[in-house]
Amino acid sequence: MEKTAALLNDLRELFSSQKLAVLSTQDHGQPYGSLVAFAATDDLKTLMFATTRATRKYANIGSDARVAMVIDNRSNEERDFNQALAVTAVGEAAEAGEPERQGLLRTYLAKHPYLKEFVTSPTCAFLKITVSKYSLVTRFQDVREFLVER
Repeated sequence: MEKTAALLNDLRELFSSQKLAVLSTQDHGQPYGSLVAFAATDDLKTLMFATTRATRKYANIGSDARVAMVIDNRSNEERDFNQALAVTAVGEAAEAGEPERQGLLRTYLAKHPYLKEFVTSPTCAFLKITVSKYSLVTRFQDVREFLVER
């Protein structure tokens, strides 16, 4: 149990320190990566991001909801080989529906207040990822996994 608590603490610290992540979707069997501004719920069961409905990532999610999101704290320095953390969250993405959307949106805008106009635009979709698993990698070789309970 102590290891799980330490892992969750590492995830919370990483998520609070980083504003951007790489979202991976499927485009007719090919991986497709997109840079997104993200936020996480306190319980770490849900990640969220926004995109316009005209994007490839939105179309990809409409075809295949399975996604992965990579969040890291690298600085592009040599020390990253020993100090960087990277996590891959695996789950399914969907547009957040009411009333859940309002709570998630508050969490998202607390982290990204400068995106309020974008997120509230009629062309914007606010999506949530229901996370099933986290894989946290440190020192480029130490892997810890956490399955998210529903």
